[in-house]
Amino acid sequence: MNSSFFTKIEIWYEAYGRDLPWRNTKDPYLILLSELILQQTQVCQGTDYYLRFAEKFPTAEHLANANEEEVMRMWQGLGYYSRARHLHAAAKRIASEGCFPRDYTFVRDLPGVGEYTAAAIMSFAFDEPYAVIDGNVGRVLARYAGISEPIDTTQGKKLLRVLADEMLDKQRPALYNQAIMDFGALLCKPAAPLCESCPLAENCQALQQHIVDKLPYKSKRPTVRDRYLTYIYARTADEKTVLRRRGRGDIWQGLFEFPLIESEKPLTIAEAEEKIKDIFHVTEFSLHFVANNVLHQLTHQRLHADLYILELPTVEEKEERHPIFDESRKEIWLKESDLDHYALPRLLEKLLVKIKHYDNTR
Repeated sequence: MNSSFFTKIEIWYEAYGRDLPWRNTKDPYLILLSELILQQTQVCQGTDYYLRFAEKFPTAEHLANANEEEVMRMWQGLGYYSRARHLHAAAKRIASEGCFPRDYTFVRDLPGVGEYTAAAIMSFAFDEPYAVIDGNVGRVLARYAGISEPIDTTQGKKLLRVLADEMLDKQRPALYNQAIMDFGALLCKPAAPLCESCPLAENCQALQQHIVDKLPYKSKRPTVRDRYLTYIYARTADEKTVLRRRGRGDIWQGLFEFPLIESEKPLTIAEAEEKIKDIFHVTEFSLHFVANNVLHQLTHQRLHADLYILELPTVEEKEERHPIFDESRKEIWLKESDLDHYALPRLLEKLLVKIKHYDNTR
């Protein structure tokens, strides 16, 4: 059964598969780069980042020798910034070896590399017989075999692993793994799959049982937490602003942002004014409400951001009167024109667009 399965998928792939830049290399470092970028990013967005990284850091040694600020700045806009730190740490470990070992244990132990990514690198780079299981592959297998066990349970994961290993084309694992991932992404889609043109339709259990739209089963849905953020863009008379580096233990670790007030619910303008007085230790200032409820969705969090512009005296005058910004708070003053040199979360990029619009309409 499995030879017919993988043969049909591979024939389909040769006709309809996507031509993606990381599929034209056997370099395990570049394949690692592509896989970490694509862990939480769609192909259409990740492709440009892959090309820029591959050009800037063509080898693990090049990336290992870069500083973290440069890496994070290159990653800006992709989100899930722990991936960038993992990539940087993995490059350092590979560089220390002098080459990229053809060893599953080494690959699996690299920062940011799980079972799927290790299997992808071993098969794509070295043509070793490791079956990949991502969301697309899991969906194809669950539908084809009619797996009734929720695939996010321990038993469901075991069933998928056994089936994936059984169906693998062990003679051409790189071709097969690429093929089945594209098959799930383009044909056996989560919604509105193209069953009428599917080469596996005759033996697909989900199709025979009319449950294609129900598979794969999942036992639970992640809860989404709402967070309310009020950002203050401080602007001095000499066109300087202030950024704060985010610490550990929360989203966007190590990235920069404007001074922030987080609250359990949206702040009124009056409440924001009072908190700004406490944070900046000022009594005379000009405050402008620029944006309300700018939404930004993360995997398990929904962020609601308000934005104010706070106009202040020059930095020198302000610090002389109120020396409140110190190194312990990881805050720095900089020219507004230099903001592009700092890695900001995607939400902050959205807010900068609001600021530019406000400035242009004054």
